[in-house]
Amino acid sequence: MITVFILVGGIQLRLECNEKMKKIKRLEIGKAFITKGYNLPSNYVIHTVGPIIYNNVTEKEVKELRSCYINALEIAKKHDIRNIAFCSISTGEFRFPKDEASKIAIKAVVQYLKENSSFFRKVIFNVFTDEDYEIYNFNLKTIL
Repeated sequence: MITVFILVGGIQLRLECNEKMKKIKRLEIGKAFITKGYNLPSNYVIHTVGPIIYNNVTEKEVKELRSCYINALEIAKKHDIRNIAFCSISTGEFRFPKDEASKIAIKAVVQYLKENSSFFRKVIFNVFTDEDYEIYNFNLKTIL
């Protein structure tokens, strides 16, 4: 996923990520950092590492996925970014079950917005497939 953004974002995005990673050494699961968007149709990209699921989802992995969303929202707020779009973190190659991941994402964002209601204008859940759309659509109606 990040490779696609780096290729489309241009060499500047790749270089900035490389510089940040030299300082960080290792980005912990659930943590996040921000870069400029360069050639992307956004001013910034917030990068995070979600948990990889090997067998069953553990409580630790649930907390880590939740942290991805909370930390990204915190960074956005710190940088006065009022519109943010999230992909379905960890649901592809990292094998987090889509339905469970969407519920975690929605609940984390809703809770954050309750505490920071006047800041964000728009939070978007960007989905990849029709199946993802159906899952998010159902869970948004159920949770909200």
